[in-house]
Amino acid sequence: MTVTKPSSGRERQSSKRRAALLAGCAATAALTLTACGSGGAAGTTNKDGFAQAPQKDGALTVWVDATRVEAAKLYQQQHPDVKLDIVTYDGDANGSNYLQTKVQLFNRTGKGWPDVVFSSQNNEVTWAVDQNFAAPLNKGLIPSAALGKFASGANDVCTVGGTVYCLRNDLSQAVLWYNAPLLKKFGYSVPTTWEEYQALGEKVAKEHPGYLVGDAGDSFTPEIYLWASKCGANHITGPKSVSVNTSSEACTKMAKLIDVLIKNKSMSISGVFSTDFGKNEADKVLLMPGPAWYGGAVFKDTFKIPAKQIGAAPIPQWQGDASPSTGNVGGGTWLLSQHSTHIKAATDFLKWVTTDNAYQGEKAPGFPAYAPAAENWLKGQDASGYFATDLSALKNASSQVWPGWGSGQFSQEAIWAATVKPGLTQGKSVVSMLPAWQDSIVKYAKSNGYKVSQ
Repeated sequence: MTVTKPSSGRERQSSKRRAALLAGCAATAALTLTACGSGGAAGTTNKDGFAQAPQKDGALTVWVDATRVEAAKLYQQQHPDVKLDIVTYDGDANGSNYLQTKVQLFNRTGKGWPDVVFSSQNNEVTWAVDQNFAAPLNKGLIPSAALGKFASGANDVCTVGGTVYCLRNDLSQAVLWYNAPLLKKFGYSVPTTWEEYQALGEKVAKEHPGYLVGDAGDSFTPEIYLWASKCGANHITGPKSVSVNTSSEACTKMAKLIDVLIKNKSMSISGVFSTDFGKNEADKVLLMPGPAWYGGAVFKDTFKIPAKQIGAAPIPQWQGDASPSTGNVGGGTWLLSQHSTHIKAATDFLKWVTTDNAYQGEKAPGFPAYAPAAENWLKGQDASGYFATDLSALKNASSQVWPGWGSGQFSQEAIWAATVKPGLTQGKSVVSMLPAWQDSIVKYAKSNGYKVSQ
């Protein structure tokens, strides 16, 4: 059975509504902790590191976003004896907080929790642990041998005090996508430094006006450019502490680069999923820094770029920087509810959906977090014949995501969308908006109970 929940898609909440929601989270958390109770409650069994509800037969309820419906259906197909209820929701896209809001309701009513849930966000454990929703996975449910095969650091966003509370679905490390035939036609080389990248953008603006070397119109723009530049705007230093500094050289020099390219129009501010971009700019992309999933979701499925044109290269680095770094856009996580009355079936689904080649190695749209599946996935991409180059750049970048940018309870995408993106459409420079961006991050963080250092 498939049930569809209301989805926010790519629509944004207003900043006032989101601020109110975020401000209410901290207050609600205290109530839900009381409502949930502690391990060892009547009828529960302490096992695998938490108090498990009485187990029973019945359908396994799995919440997924639209993209992961295929994974759930494939599991059902391969496991016909398992009763599966597939519920689609927005996957907490763009920091909608739908999952947290519903869990708070379920905690109050004492029923309704899904057994397993996918989230497009990497920050769910910042609330899901305190609200007694996420079950610990490395206390007996998932073998350490399996956990050890995830990419280095992949499950850091799932780990609190040494306990793993979710499993990473895919990695979204950023690389430099490019149109190989166009680059060759224009006589250009793939830039390896940000200095070369900017110079190429200036050259393209003069020699081939209308063509693009990037896009700064999406809410995840800072996660591509500022994160890769090692801008310390979002350094999570503890469970409830964050360091915010948007005035460092790492921030300002990338902001200046973006400003130069926006001004000469070799960098768009439309957003890759906007109707305007698809209609007027999709076939003008020469270069495009972006996450691993751009290859399929953007170039192949959205822009409909023909085969043998799109290649991937390492994202540029600042000249003289000996420590390669890149950003990350999304990735997604899977959580198992500690309220599940079907722990065995839920655990089996969780292991399968994150590690099995049937989905992760062969069907997954993004770069798998589970290393053996990632190897198989890369072979499949090469064999597909779509890309102009191999995708080894993605494998190398998977271990180069800069650790100085964390996954706090507040959404950086929502902050950028409310604070910086409107200014770009009004002609303001990114450099001029860095102070406002910092102030907004600080306010969002504090509203979620974070101690902020600047």
